[in-house]
Amino acid sequence: MDEVFRALADPTRRSLLDELFREDGQTLSELEGRFEMSRFGVMKHLKLLEEAGLVVTRRRGREKLHYLNPVPIRLVHDRWVSKYAEPWAASLSDLKTRLERPMEKVFEIYIKTTPERLWQAITDPEIRSKYNFGARQTTDWAPGSSYVMGAPGAPTPLGEGINLEVDPPRRLVQSMVALWGDDVKAEGTSRVTWQIEPVGDSCHLTVTHDQLREGANEQLYGGWPMILSGLKTWLETGELLTTPGSLMYT
Repeated sequence: MDEVFRALADPTRRSLLDELFREDGQTLSELEGRFEMSRFGVMKHLKLLEEAGLVVTRRRGREKLHYLNPVPIRLVHDRWVSKYAEPWAASLSDLKTRLERPMEKVFEIYIKTTPERLWQAITDPEIRSKYNFGARQTTDWAPGSSYVMGAPGAPTPLGEGINLEVDPPRRLVQSMVALWGDDVKAEGTSRVTWQIEPVGDSCHLTVTHDQLREGANEQLYGGWPMILSGLKTWLETGELLTTPGSLMYT
């Protein structure tokens, strides 16, 4: 968290985050063209943002794309802001609500736990419901099998999909069709990948939500920062995240 605060203290780095907020998945050349500084200067600021977990990168051929990762800011909000804020503040402060190009969204977080325990938290329906807005997945977790996502009190399934890859405790890839409203049903099928990497006594978790339509409904991906914050809180403290947030299935 100290690295996040240090990264946010610099106005140029905040401007870089604002630029990725405006248009995600930009190359170094694209970002450099929007700032009156050298290429090296932009690279240096991006490196500090990466070290703080606020920016993540992905290779596309010979290009390196930079993505905004709002999860650390979500954690800062949950720890330092929400207890002083009115209930409506959480929805206003979510950095993902106005992104214009949700073709692929990448979220990273470090959690002090084992890969096995993290895998259980992702795949166990009762644990999943504790941090996933009450929703749980029912499946046999075999590659190629289907799953259904539901919640107590929901009259119909909230979602469904296929388990494309199941490699415990390292990697889970699923297709996803949202069913909680006509607006999200129209978006069709997207894909969610959970990647777990052990790092010392912790795990580096990366969630990639891709195969999204250009301009897709942000209900499909806007809840990930809250979900991952809740997952981290539950695994590290055993407590449920109480930060107010909109239930995206209603």
